[in-house]
Amino acid sequence: MKNTDRKKIALLSSRNPKSEAVSKELWNKLKDANFIMTPKNPDIVISIGGDGMLLSAFHKYENILDKVRFVGVHTGHLGFYTDYRNFEIDELVENLKLDTGAKVSYPILNVKIRMIDGRVVTARALNEATIKRLSKTMVADIHINGVPFERFRGDGIAVSTPTGSTAYNKSLGGAVLHPTIEALQIAEVASLNNRVYRTLGSSIVVPKKDKIIIDPQHDDRYSIAIDNRTFVYDNIEQIDYQIDNHKINFVATPRHTSFWNRVKDAFIGEVE
Repeated sequence: MKNTDRKKIALLSSRNPKSEAVSKELWNKLKDANFIMTPKNPDIVISIGGDGMLLSAFHKYENILDKVRFVGVHTGHLGFYTDYRNFEIDELVENLKLDTGAKVSYPILNVKIRMIDGRVVTARALNEATIKRLSKTMVADIHINGVPFERFRGDGIAVSTPTGSTAYNKSLGGAVLHPTIEALQIAEVASLNNRVYRTLGSSIVVPKKDKIIIDPQHDDRYSIAIDNRTFVYDNIEQIDYQIDNHKINFVATPRHTSFWNRVKDAFIGEVE
């Protein structure tokens, strides 16, 4: 590897002893392989732990998504985003030595939270964004691509990316989408459906060009969960959801597992 070709690599590890030990070992091996180890403006970010650690890594570097690529090293019980196990770091180092810059890219979610006083809070989500009213049943109008679709009543609404379709969305009864499909999915959280109140009652897959707007009908406190982070806001006017202009990029090593293999391993196991 020429000096001018040296890639900058950042390591982010969960705090459990197993992950920290893997991080230390991997740091030394990458340093010996002539990589530049730095958290500042890296070319590649390696998360060590589980999916939660990968989400944290994504949010730490979400402002340079066009420049950075991610790799996950799995040290826990289940890692949907991770390509390498903790005992495969020698293979990871060798694959990074041969890296040509190839990447696998997946869409992410752009969220704009508009307040009654005119403030706008913008966020990105890799998995999903969920809104819930803190005190009572949430009542919110849902608009899809400018069409007033329904008035929702229930605990909340989750809008997920294709990669997030296997996370909270799946537990809500949503469909599993291949992550290369540029679409969003709306899933209801405990909706009220009876003779008086009615929602569609199933998840909705929305194409890339369509914007989703959720308009809460009460001035109150709402919790907004963006992946593994939760925020509380007062007096939200509306929330806009659409596919972001940027994508998350993973290093396309030979170990980047097929999405359907990930789904099978995570939810089904070995097929007899």
